[in-house]
Amino acid sequence: MLADRARAMDELIARDLGAGRLVRFWLLVGGAALGWGIVGAALQAFDGPGDPLTAILGAGFGAVGLACVVVCWIFIGMGVWRDRTVRQLVVDWAEVGRGHGFSAAQWRLPGLSLAWLLSSVVVCGLGLWSSLGFAVRARPGSETYADAVFFIGLGVILWVAGLFGAVKAVKHYRWAVRALR
Repeated sequence: MLADRARAMDELIARDLGAGRLVRFWLLVGGAALGWGIVGAALQAFDGPGDPLTAILGAGFGAVGLACVVVCWIFIGMGVWRDRTVRQLVVDWAEVGRGHGFSAAQWRLPGLSLAWLLSSVVVCGLGLWSSLGFAVRARPGSETYADAVFFIGLGVILWVAGLFGAVKAVKHYRWAVRALR
């Protein structure tokens, strides 16, 4: 039973905190930010006088960018939902054999948890800088509404994604501390 526990915990921790999961998460966040960049570029088409062809192309690119953002967030949401299930399975498997003195200490993985936390904090900081920094330096007549929508929207995307990653890292840390008692 302990060998089954070890295999299950290895697989579950890799699915929850593994380097591949970290890369996939940040690629999806990057895809959402890229999609929002396309939306921001499309919004620039509506600034100032323009012809109908520019407006049609701007609307088309805006729709493509928005679709990219929505699809990336759907996959991020599915990942967060799956993480809840995986986290519960990790907790359940960690309890197996605990009454006989078998610890779950080998699955603490402080390095991966720290990688999730630090990358998330950096992305949260970039999100705050993007949205609040734009709001602080914006001057009437020099920045447009399209600029405001782009920078504040990008900040929200980065901030929320960073919070998801930070929560994941903190939950794993809290579990690891409790599992060692």
